[in-house]
Amino acid sequence: MHTSRIPATLIALLFALMHLLVQTSIAQAKAYHDWWNDHNAGGPLDSPTAKALPLLAVKGTRFVAASGDTVVLRGLAIADPDKIEHQGHWNKSHFAKVKEMGATIVRIPVHPVAWRERTPAKYLKLLDQAVAWCTELGMYAIIDWHSIGNLKMGLFQDPMYNTTEQETYEFWRTIARHFKGNNTPAFYELFNEPTLFNGELGRMSWSEWKSINQNMISLIRAFDREKIILVAGLDWAYDLTPLLVEPIDAEGIGYVSHPYPHKRTKPYEPKWEENFGFAANRYPVVVTEFGFTLGNEGLVDNGEYGEAIINYMEAKGISWVGWVFDPEWYPRLFESWETYKLTESGEFFKKALQAKHSNRTK
Repeated sequence: MHTSRIPATLIALLFALMHLLVQTSIAQAKAYHDWWNDHNAGGPLDSPTAKALPLLAVKGTRFVAASGDTVVLRGLAIADPDKIEHQGHWNKSHFAKVKEMGATIVRIPVHPVAWRERTPAKYLKLLDQAVAWCTELGMYAIIDWHSIGNLKMGLFQDPMYNTTEQETYEFWRTIARHFKGNNTPAFYELFNEPTLFNGELGRMSWSEWKSINQNMISLIRAFDREKIILVAGLDWAYDLTPLLVEPIDAEGIGYVSHPYPHKRTKPYEPKWEENFGFAANRYPVVVTEFGFTLGNEGLVDNGEYGEAIINYMEAKGISWVGWVFDPEWYPRLFESWETYKLTESGEFFKKALQAKHSNRTK
């Protein structure tokens, strides 16, 4: 009987072809998913400590606790949680350092690029940790959508701030759904710094900016009617003068200003009063970002700005948050992760937070 043999090279080729077909089939299977089972990120957090801190609310020009007592908050901003986690310092001890400075509130900036790259579901885990640590340490939190630019035209100062109206709405829908009923994140800061950059970022009127903010507020209120929502003025969140003729049509909100030292020259106080301070006579105002350095690092204090702005805000009953409790972002408040040694401006903020300024009124 005669039999033929298959060449070894042909057998090897057949096995390779079979392997390729199997891998292709697996890849195709992975590319397809059960899309009908997809859900939006961020269901209700349902934390057992959600009510540990008193609920804050707006009453006239003030923030008040459930007891009716006026609350003036003073605190610090940290860097983006995504950055801190990647650098290996995302832990409760970092928040304890903020508490040691004398803070009663922590501003948490969420950059759009980090929100996208980490994915909303994974980023929420960082925010959950932040809220839990703040609760344990007795500090409130501001969740801040940290973009800079013209949201109407979709033009932004740097790539890290790139976002869209849709993404911004989706962000706040996710956050509001997730943190509903939790008193620790007491404030939602809708957009960090709206600016047209002297026309380099296009055009946007106050009326257009007002409309976008009212859309965000309406969306948040569909999920959460308790949070205090913060609306920023134009000119990098400095100028609140449009409120004289066209305030936001919403209840339970406050307004934001960022009065850095370079915004106006001396005499400071009359210009601050004209640009944002007047609003505190009608609405709650929070300075959610300001700071300075001593030396040649930019945003330099001339020796008078720090004392002047603190005294001005205290006299007006304006809550405030210093920027930034980080060793790399400027104006930085400490020098290194290893030592947490405060910079000169860090020492200044520590004294201010601990009410050691002789002219402090509250």
